[in-house]
Amino acid sequence: MPGTSGAPADPRRSWLRDHSELGVSLLLFALGVLVLTDALTMDVDITQRGPVGPKTVPLVVGIGLLAVAALLTLDILRGGRGEAEAGEDIDLSEPADWRTVLLLAGVFLANAVLIGPLGFPISGALLFWGSAYALGSRHYDRDPLIAAGLSLVTYFVFNNLLGVPLPGGPLMGVL
Repeated sequence: MPGTSGAPADPRRSWLRDHSELGVSLLLFALGVLVLTDALTMDVDITQRGPVGPKTVPLVVGIGLLAVAALLTLDILRGGRGEAEAGEDIDLSEPADWRTVLLLAGVFLANAVLIGPLGFPISGALLFWGSAYALGSRHYDRDPLIAAGLSLVTYFVFNNLLGVPLPGGPLMGVL
């Protein structure tokens, strides 16, 4: 049988397996380059600019991403290893729960379709209730009330306190 002869494995493959965290460093580096490129090519009118312009935060975030990528790469090359998740209680021998995944995907898709015509308070309530149902809650009397309350609170916080306009739908005149 091939591969069972006791011959040593390819050393490059072994090195990559031992340093697999370099993939995270590469992702952070690519994100940093993307953020910096976007920030440096941003077209900003001088009249829009205050003491701290709109480029400041993206530049700081991009530089931070590059710094973290470099420090993580250095740590990995010096022998540092990520710790395994201690808090996860996952039985890898069990199959994936595709019913839950598909129910959640359906709820999110329904929210995306319904948010325009129904508005956020109604579509958000359906989103919260559908998510609770998909994740196993079967309190048919309590869950819709909690979902409606959570949706209204979210709508008021975003719309009135944060100034992020959300579609009100048919309830626009009531709210």
